[in-house]
Amino acid sequence: MKQARLIEPEKIVLEDVEKPVPEKSQVLIKVKRIGVCGSDIHAYYDQHPYISCPIVQGHEFSGEIVEMGEDVDTLSLGDRVTVLPQLVCGQCYPCTHNSYHICNDLKVIGCQADGAAREYIPVDSRLVVKLPEGMSFDFGAMVEPLAVGVHAVARLGDVSGMNIMVLGAGTIGNLTAQAAKGLGARSVLITDISGYRLEKARDCGIDFGVDVSQEILETKLEEAFGHDRADAILECVGVEDTIADAIALARKGTDIVIVGVFAEKPAVDIGLVQDKELRLMGTLMYKEEDYRTAIGLIQAGKIRFDPLISKHFRFEDYPQAYKYIEAYRDKTMKVLIDL
Repeated sequence: MKQARLIEPEKIVLEDVEKPVPEKSQVLIKVKRIGVCGSDIHAYYDQHPYISCPIVQGHEFSGEIVEMGEDVDTLSLGDRVTVLPQLVCGQCYPCTHNSYHICNDLKVIGCQADGAAREYIPVDSRLVVKLPEGMSFDFGAMVEPLAVGVHAVARLGDVSGMNIMVLGAGTIGNLTAQAAKGLGARSVLITDISGYRLEKARDCGIDFGVDVSQEILETKLEEAFGHDRADAILECVGVEDTIADAIALARKGTDIVIVGVFAEKPAVDIGLVQDKELRLMGTLMYKEEDYRTAIGLIQAGKIRFDPLISKHFRFEDYPQAYKYIEAYRDKTMKVLIDL
């Protein structure tokens, strides 16, 4: 079978390898769709703090079960599925306290273990999530990034009736904003420096968009939500300027969730965090319940994926997908690989 391996920064090669055979507790998935994630791009340019070459990428994907190990009895041949790409130890404190997604020895399929950038992938059946009848493989591959947003919003608890600000309108920021709306937020304001991304946010039903390269965020924030500003803030960029904005513009007692991946260590005004009694919360990945919630939001028509799908590439053109993203970085949201 064919697989695409990132052998060194900015170099993906297509290889012929042996088709895997599923173990007793595994299923073999014929990969149908792979999403190229921001983390994949960071790794491609050797800018991700936790991913190194060589690696077979692909942690956002969907496909069809074509073989099953003899111990698998919860799934069937032909099931359309997506996958929780988390490999965990099951023994550490987080794992034994229902926080396996932050396992002390966490490895992620496509990041620290070979992923779905291949024709077939064997996966432990416990990680497999069935897709609802009629859900497309495109949408199935996008359950994973939506679950990132769902989990981030869930860190805030019940967001019903809240006014929420999301910093960053890339794919994760957009889906986080959509998740907040879908989970009951009264209104959501999203920021970016790209008019294109803000237009996509409007297409996806986000209430307010602010181009922070052209407009004063503090003014627009108060115009949208009034003097009390946002009830919660989610940072989805991962740069010093946006976390600084979050802290500076947060009203006293506000929760700030850090969703963006920081390639460099930011300077943070801890004195202001203390003075305002803010809560800075990290968020990492998701749990199975977040996948279930994400799928439920999709089924309920509360998520709009179509405006975010920028382009499809054939698997044979995998390296060209990255070149396209590089050439059209400001006009690209989600690129999908078709098998």
